[in-house]
Amino acid sequence: MAEDVKVKRVAICTGGGDAPGLNAVIRAAVLAGINRGWEMYGIRDGFNGLLMPENYLDGGLIRLTRERVRGITHLGGTILGTTNRGSPLSFPLKMPDGTIEEVDRTDELVRSFRMHEIDALISIGGDGSMTIANALARKGLWVVGVPKTIDNDLDQTVVTFGFNTAVAFSTECLDRLHSTASSHRRVIVVEVMGRYAGWIALESGVAGSADVILLPEIPYDLEKVAEKIRLREEQGSNFSIVVVAEGARPKDGTVSVISHEVGRAERLGGIGEKVSQELQQMTGKETRVVVLGHLLRGGSPTSFDRLVALRFGAAAVRAISEGRRGILVALDPPIVQYVPLEDATRRMKTVPLDCDTILTARDLGICLGD
Repeated sequence: MAEDVKVKRVAICTGGGDAPGLNAVIRAAVLAGINRGWEMYGIRDGFNGLLMPENYLDGGLIRLTRERVRGITHLGGTILGTTNRGSPLSFPLKMPDGTIEEVDRTDELVRSFRMHEIDALISIGGDGSMTIANALARKGLWVVGVPKTIDNDLDQTVVTFGFNTAVAFSTECLDRLHSTASSHRRVIVVEVMGRYAGWIALESGVAGSADVILLPEIPYDLEKVAEKIRLREEQGSNFSIVVVAEGARPKDGTVSVISHEVGRAERLGGIGEKVSQELQQMTGKETRVVVLGHLLRGGSPTSFDRLVALRFGAAAVRAISEGRRGILVALDPPIVQYVPLEDATRRMKTVPLDCDTILTARDLGICLGD
């Protein structure tokens, strides 16, 4: 397809949890699109700008110009806003009788794109956002996906932007916690994000010299962890650092859930506190817990994440100019390639138990709870 045929207006949306690098993708896509003579638009808060335009003073759909994206590459968050609730596949609506019912609003969403004469959509998000994008593509919408998640759990891409920044910050925190743990002879449990995949916990834990790393992929036996702490004590190390992913669970146990809400995934959390309390009882050592939580999502992206994000944004525009539909731009070093959205949403990318980083952790004597 020639670059100037059939493409006039392209919209961008950011959905799911925020991640460092989102603004870099937006800037790259907007500039690459404008340089092709296209009009670029941004949808507020995922798809809410189109599904609930009455909630926005600007109508929920904004024109993205060179001026709007100037100087945003280094900024965390997203200038468009985002949301991890109210998926158009199962949107919560209040019924006349006061009950809440989840309805599929994707047909309505496609009609809204047609009404605004949007030719193509660049959807930036993780597994949930790509599932929505794939459903819209099946309904005939021209969609190109960009992989985003600090959890690095999206399949078909070697890495997602935001992950490197999260690992770097988590590692820095572990470095700081070593000194205070050693000074007070304490066990410090550090809870990091990672609902179903333990990439952040594993990579920052190994890089940050943790003594124990608990992952969603390896159900843990807390007695094994206590044994590791006692062994370190016998060997003269009077402190320990335990990194636990929020989705980690004990053998024959379940994940720790804070709440269930209509229209969004269950909120995980609290596993760090549980592990901390139990370890203090089992070892007799004073134990503290640190929850990094949303600190991992904020802040300026690393140079690695900025570059990946810029490459992804430009590649998404190139994909549209080449007439590619229903695809995800994915990093396959040293190139960015295109893979079908169907393949990208088929399964989640979890930590392989035989990967080199797991083997390295075991060789270093790090306890993985098994």
